[in-house]
Amino acid sequence: MPLQEQARETARYLSGFGNEFSSEALPGALPVGQNSPQKVPYGLYTELLSGTAFTVPRSEARRTWMYRIRPSANHGHYQRLDRQLGSELGPITPNRLRWNPQPFPDTATDFIDGLTCVAANAEPGQPTGASIYRYAANCSMERVFFNADGELLIVPQQGAMRLVTELGALEVAPLEIAVIPRGMRFRVELLGATARGYLCENHGCALRLPDLGPIGSNGLANPRDFLAPVAQYEERDEPVQLVQKFLGELWATELDHSPLDVVAWHGNNVPYKYDLRRFNTIGTVSFDHPDPSIFTVLTSPSAIHGMANIDFVIFPPRWMVAENTFRPPWFHRNLMNEFMGLIDGAYDAKADGFSPGGASLHNCMSAHGPDHVSTEQAIRAELKPHKIENTMAFMFETGQVLRPTRQALESPELQQDYDSCWAGLTKTFDKNRK
Repeated sequence: MPLQEQARETARYLSGFGNEFSSEALPGALPVGQNSPQKVPYGLYTELLSGTAFTVPRSEARRTWMYRIRPSANHGHYQRLDRQLGSELGPITPNRLRWNPQPFPDTATDFIDGLTCVAANAEPGQPTGASIYRYAANCSMERVFFNADGELLIVPQQGAMRLVTELGALEVAPLEIAVIPRGMRFRVELLGATARGYLCENHGCALRLPDLGPIGSNGLANPRDFLAPVAQYEERDEPVQLVQKFLGELWATELDHSPLDVVAWHGNNVPYKYDLRRFNTIGTVSFDHPDPSIFTVLTSPSAIHGMANIDFVIFPPRWMVAENTFRPPWFHRNLMNEFMGLIDGAYDAKADGFSPGGASLHNCMSAHGPDHVSTEQAIRAELKPHKIENTMAFMFETGQVLRPTRQALESPELQQDYDSCWAGLTKTFDKNRK
């Protein structure tokens, strides 16, 4: 049975984060007791996909052994594609920026062609940093893609997708996320007419669960809620274009077979998905607004202790009960750099102008906070228990400045009047009033 039909029948997953998984689509396909036997069952080839250097501490090692119909080395010369990602950085700007939702294309556009680079803080060949994209597509991929520059964190905003990877299929919809390891081959199939969302390309250490410290051993994103695919394979002897992203550029070669032909595998360097609605939100039950780090789902550490290369943070539905407290995020200037997106509903610190599918960028030491309408409402509000519902916002936070691309700065979706949302914050000081 073809892989696509199998995936439509049922979506089966393996549970856990960073586990040593094993899966086989045919009984006995996994070698027993060794990784690379002289003769692999079913006449398969052995191949290792390494996500880390061989000599990292065992607790940080990411690798997966695959047993496939053809080795990945069986390909021809790559040619640079005409269509690229618009990743040329624009002029330096300290300004706060916000974009309206990306429109859907009016011609046939798959996931690769629908990617546009918004901002980046490192060259793709560097072992640190991030590049941020938005995508909008209206047709499924017929080709297969992999990214040599980093792992991919995909955040759907509209439209469900099936990510058919070398290790099996993940179905991911808005309010879920998916992570594809660096170098993992995959195809994006739309489960509806269109799909739109955000993508963070992590050039640094692989994403992991944050340490909980005084929180203890439970809470935030729990490991059991992360799901990896089970082995499925395609045995298709027909032309397939294989596209790779290499040092920021798209290159392609033509294969005479599907490269999604892994029959069995074992390891921990795997694609996975997570339902953001399962995040165990933590907040104050007394007073003041805690730091947003308590909303961290995944993190990529940096070489600077205490400063993340990337934090993926969400702002989900939650109860607000703080007494004598200004409940929205406080006004702040931050060492970190914040790219924010809205998946669903409204964000509690922005009354207008920030729509689902939109995005904002507040870089290092850029003063920001709730707009004037949200501020006035929060100051006047009766402080009774209140549940923020029907919302899901997120943030890619990084320790290095995110420079917007020229394409993003010239985009018609860029809001030219973003600063005006704070213009109504007039003087209310009165030295005779306490």
